[in-house]
Amino acid sequence: MARCHVCFRHCEIKDGALGFCGGRTAKNGRTEACNYGRITALALDPIEKKPLARFFPGSKILSVGSFGCNLRCPFCQNHDISWSEEAGEYAKTAETITPRELTEIAVRTKSRGNIGLAFTYNEPLIGYEFVRDTAVLAKKEGLQTVMVTNGTAEKPVLDELAPYIDAMNIDLKGFTDRYYTKVLGGDRGQVLSFIEEAVNHCHVELTTLIVPGENDGEEEMRELSAWVSRLKEPDGEGVPLHISRFFPRFHMTDRPATEIKKIYRLADVARENLDFVYTGNC
Repeated sequence: MARCHVCFRHCEIKDGALGFCGGRTAKNGRTEACNYGRITALALDPIEKKPLARFFPGSKILSVGSFGCNLRCPFCQNHDISWSEEAGEYAKTAETITPRELTEIAVRTKSRGNIGLAFTYNEPLIGYEFVRDTAVLAKKEGLQTVMVTNGTAEKPVLDELAPYIDAMNIDLKGFTDRYYTKVLGGDRGQVLSFIEEAVNHCHVELTTLIVPGENDGEEEMRELSAWVSRLKEPDGEGVPLHISRFFPRFHMTDRPATEIKKIYRLADVARENLDFVYTGNC
């Protein structure tokens, strides 16, 4: 039995079994990433798709994903690789690639406008060892490194990654403990702490998906944006916030899509506190 150190769950995992996230296991009494180098998705994306609005705008980045996630968002658009039950099927067929091989692919796609590597699609923090090992090599090749994450990890995990990551988009999914705990299966406090530390090390942008009836109140957005306004990038700039429109999917098909006028209104509320606010999925 080994205790995982990655996130607030601190799963106790028997040798050969999986933790809650589906991406970590135990071997000889130690936890490790069973999804190390096991790739389910690889695509050359516009940087704005991450989304990053103020980091090399107009460029492309090679995006890579594995399987597993330590949250259980009922609206997950990548549930087939993120949720443990379904991700288990991908674990059987996922292609294995080394950090060196992935870095070489990224270098070869420079001619197509690629600036680096983005770890995304599933939750990259649960397999942080592969992110770290690949990012070390990518930086030596002059590549930019990006992580798209839910921010649900302990500080030592961030400490290992921070020297090698140039930018992050972190989900700040809402601003109430009820929403994080009851709906997402997460821990808001851990995410806030992760964000507060991440902004000290790299460029950070945040994304909030607005789900009708859950986190769509103006007062919640006012509190969220006020908290974000206290954060500063390493260069002293404020942190950008992306406010995105929800569409019904997965286990939340009973909700209507967020009204576009609601997104625009909440963006205006956020601009009471923030200089850089962007709307998405509208």
